[in-house]
Amino acid sequence: MANQKQSDTLGAHPQLYNHDHESHTSDSGNGWVRSPNNHISKEDTIEESLSKGQKHNEARRIAKRKRRRRSESLLGQLCHFIGKHQIGLAANLLTLLTMTHMCFSRARHHTRKFYRLSYYNPSSDNYGLGWDDAFLVAFWIVVFTGLRAVVMDYALAPLTQLVGLTKKKEKTRFAEQAWVLIYDSTFWSLGMYLMWKSDYWLDTRHLWTNWPNREMTGLFKWYYLAQFAFWLQQIVVVNIEERRKDHWQMMTHHIITSALMFTSYGYHQSKVGNTILCLMDVVDLLLPMLKYLRFQTACDIAFGAFMLVWFVARHVLYLIVCYSVYAEIPKEITYGCYWGSNANLKGPIEVPDDFDHLLQPFRDPEGLVCWDNGIKWAFLTALLALQVILLVWFGMIIRVALKVLKGGEAEDSRSDDEGSEEDEDVGEDEDGFQQTSNGRAIHMNARPIEVPPLEEEVGAESINLVTRKTSQNKRYRKMGSTASGVHLPSDRKELLGRIGCDKGA
Repeated sequence: MANQKQSDTLGAHPQLYNHDHESHTSDSGNGWVRSPNNHISKEDTIEESLSKGQKHNEARRIAKRKRRRRSESLLGQLCHFIGKHQIGLAANLLTLLTMTHMCFSRARHHTRKFYRLSYYNPSSDNYGLGWDDAFLVAFWIVVFTGLRAVVMDYALAPLTQLVGLTKKKEKTRFAEQAWVLIYDSTFWSLGMYLMWKSDYWLDTRHLWTNWPNREMTGLFKWYYLAQFAFWLQQIVVVNIEERRKDHWQMMTHHIITSALMFTSYGYHQSKVGNTILCLMDVVDLLLPMLKYLRFQTACDIAFGAFMLVWFVARHVLYLIVCYSVYAEIPKEITYGCYWGSNANLKGPIEVPDDFDHLLQPFRDPEGLVCWDNGIKWAFLTALLALQVILLVWFGMIIRVALKVLKGGEAEDSRSDDEGSEEDEDVGEDEDGFQQTSNGRAIHMNARPIEVPPLEEEVGAESINLVTRKTSQNKRYRKMGSTASGVHLPSDRKELLGRIGCDKGA
């Protein structure tokens, strides 16, 4: 009866993997799996490429278990809750703040700091810097969180139907890229306007004049604090939404960007911060979602413009700023330490021989702020280290571009959600077996059965030349990782997808 049951199982699933090699072999002991008619058909042959799909699905199972463990933790549950209720939480916080401001007059001394710029100087009509600026930054973190969710869900999501997107992953990517495009277009334009109206427009020498200038215009201060709030909010986003394979790269990028903005703000170097933000953001303006609109000619133009703007902005103009740090700072900044407001600025005095003076600008906005050769080289080293990374990435972009020009098929290694189960053709049951789209039942731990070629004499009239079908395992794509902002493409389609020109979207 046991043999009969085994025969029925193999008859029902002629493509069953051999999970127990000894108990599932045929009577001849050669390890072949035969169909009931004792004939090894073409469907019974296990393709080698299926093992790649097996490894891919095993990796997905591991990622799914990791995601489940994260969701079971208290922090994971909190992040999941915030991610699902971004609009509601933002609306409630803003409503609570507004009602408190309107109903409690004694609290307005504190609540107005969330809405208004602090440290206004009527005599100069400018604004100073201080710790009360943190209230405005917190306010805009909440605003950006709610605004991003509202725009993506209620403005951009309906557009996905107009451009013919049906998959959830494509809709989400479309909304994310559209939101980034909206934000970058707005703040890059504002940043360029501030540069154009400034004295350092096309003159790097004026990046360092009048240091330390402890006041700035209201528009410039709002622009810089809003940018700072946006990058802090991006740290929140990558943690409350479903993680992607480039989670830690994105986290690192956002933390470094936020740290640079914080230190440049405290050391009164916001002018060069504005310049570098504009040089970096202009590249992201050339990463539109043309792939969703199927405009191939526009994609070809965008690809060339992308490489040209990248090279000019990040390797020519950026190095000009680095050279200005090296050559022009000693000419324009008198080394030493200063203290006091703009109206009562004192110094310079000799730089103390301790570490404490480096933290003074962050503890007291009108306290000691120093500049010497060591601080200059610290900033310049960080900028040159970033340039080295940019050069490595640009070299990879050139190699990818050459491969694209030569033609050939590219693998899609763009960042996707960890363990995403959407659009999968393989499902797994509780016993470890998987059911494929063509009805095959395979086991995750099974060993492929090597079937020797079957020789049979046939007549010429029996020969049927049929074009071989592409292996179904092409759906198992190699998944790579991307970084936000500064991006490291790992293959051709990665780059094409980044600029919106991959045809396979």
